[in-house]
Amino acid sequence: MPQSPDSHPKSIGFVLPLLRVVAFLIFSFFAAPIRTLGRHRVPTKGSLLVISNHISNTDPVVVQYVCPRPVHFLARKELFEMGLLGNFLRWWRTVPIKQSSADRGAIKKAIELLKAGEAVGIFPEGQLSPDGRLLDLFAGTALIVRLAETPCVCVGLRGTNKVMPHPSVIPRWAFTTVRAHWGEVRTFTKETEQEEIMAWIESELRRLSGQGIDGHHP
Repeated sequence: MPQSPDSHPKSIGFVLPLLRVVAFLIFSFFAAPIRTLGRHRVPTKGSLLVISNHISNTDPVVVQYVCPRPVHFLARKELFEMGLLGNFLRWWRTVPIKQSSADRGAIKKAIELLKAGEAVGIFPEGQLSPDGRLLDLFAGTALIVRLAETPCVCVGLRGTNKVMPHPSVIPRWAFTTVRAHWGEVRTFTKETEQEEIMAWIESELRRLSGQGIDGHHP
């Protein structure tokens, strides 16, 4: 499959293992070891849409840590204006997205990356949950799923908000285990109704993050 001009640089293959070691050391230092469940379900090749709940600013780091392959994330456009972080996001080929409105340009870029065989990560809540409960999901997620017709997998995160609570950007000692639980892979087509896609995503994220249908979080 041809590579997208915006695919990850080849140096990622060398940098990613190092970044995983750094993440392991940092989370261990703050008494928050990371445990992964169901990692074997994640396809290591071909297009893949990774969908996660969002409870901490550390979530992209954890998702990349537990995913067996590099992931392009959709991230708030404002983050690209933050010096070193912005430069890193550009190098990682992160896709900037406007939170205030449906960003068709970002959606188009995500679909292009998926069709080029890349893995793309999204947080369909569009913002951090202040209390860990799943927020309403943006319907634009279903548009990406339908147009890309690519395998999708959800990952439920628990405990990241103990390391870096909303809205902090400073880690703290958590004394908890951070958990990332991968679900089953599913592929939808252009003919699939938006409601079916969004219902599946919500159900998976609630199940994998340990929340009930009423939003209860243990």
